Amino acid sequence: MTDLTTASPRPGQGPGSVLPPLRIGRHVIESPVVLAPMAGITNRAFRRLCREYGNQGSSGSGAAGGGPGRASGATSLYVSEMITTRALVERNAETMRLIEHDPDENPRSIQLYSVDPATARAAARILVQEDRADHIDLNFGCPVPKVTRKGGGSALPWKRDLFRSIVGAVVEEGARRDVPVTVKMRKGIDDEHLTYLDAGLAAEEEGVAAVALHGRTAAQAYSGTGDWGAITLLKQTVTTIPVLGNGDIWSAEDALRMVEETGCDGVVVGRGCLGRPWLFTDLAAAFAGSSARVTPSLGQVADTLRTHTLYLTDFYGDEERACRDIRKHIAWYLKGFPAGSTLRNSLALVDSIAALDRLLATLDRDAPWPGEAAEGQRGRSGSSRHVVLPEGWLASRELSEEHRRVVAQAELSVSGG
Repeated sequence: MTDLTTASPRPGQGPGSVLPPLRIGRHVIESPVVLAPMAGITNRAFRRLCREYGNQGSSGSGAAGGGPGRASGATSLYVSEMITTRALVERNAETMRLIEHDPDENPRSIQLYSVDPATARAAARILVQEDRADHIDLNFGCPVPKVTRKGGGSALPWKRDLFRSIVGAVVEEGARRDVPVTVKMRKGIDDEHLTYLDAGLAAEEEGVAAVALHGRTAAQAYSGTGDWGAITLLKQTVTTIPVLGNGDIWSAEDALRMVEETGCDGVVVGRGCLGRPWLFTDLAAAFAGSSARVTPSLGQVADTLRTHTLYLTDFYGDEERACRDIRKHIAWYLKGFPAGSTLRNSLALVDSIAALDRLLATLDRDAPWPGEAAEGQRGRSGSSRHVVLPEGWLASRELSEEHRRVVAQAELSVSGG
């Protein structure tokens, strides 16, 4: 991993911790930051990279003087990409690989997606009884049509009894070996069908260790601006467990501002760290009260991109597959830097580490951090949309027999892990 030694102070933060450590059941997370589960992104390779950079900033001094250390444990909580409970129960080979962790990854955190309490319980039992996880997160925030059209993801909390049944079943299994369970959700289906306050209270009553809210509805997807006011209201409503805020955290300053404005107990970071795993260095430093921030040169960014590719090779056991995977990260890593379209296009077709090295060697390694051009939004945005739901889904908050049959098929519509 690249040692980012170009941290520089930014005004606005003095000494002293901004928030106390985040407590998720028996786990104490030094820096109150959670890596959001992202499909196809937060695999073991990317989590390793983010974890190592988070450790660089854990002393509160930013990256200055930090080394590439492989410290046991983690300053923040790094969650796996979404795992479908049906695939886990069936022990799908790809899914079993996706739930693997590095030996020094602690706590081992896995996000589950489910629409069926019995399957959710069975999947949680595998994770708990076979000692495959130290923390389980439940996905009730996915807005993609193939999930919501079957009543899953962000559509599911509308059915209050089904939501409670799934959460309660997983919490009960986790309690057998003191594995805490958390819930990640959105505000609701759309502005006329909000579910987050009901769901937050229900999750609290069912015994979850924390709830996280993305301040958007399913209809917004990733468009527009996150509603941090909803995070404030949830924090005021759910009073006995931590409430985490998610949405529009592109920098450490955004995270500090969210905490100040909402009173949340920690933050969940997703798209903001795409092509920028050193954001976890900044976040750890910021929450420790330091104004030091990482401003890497293009050479340091190139080295990080290469390390990411090596970690993917280890994860897949296949160099060509690793190179195919890294392609989607190229634009995120190079955002704002001087790299022509020909080079970017060539990098987006890279098929070997040797080819990657040849292309990276043509970059101007001394090019400095471009500042504002490299900041801001990354990843998906798009526009608001109509949420595709099972027919008649909004007619009642309770689950009908017809809809029970619909959701029984929902996990089959989510491929892979």
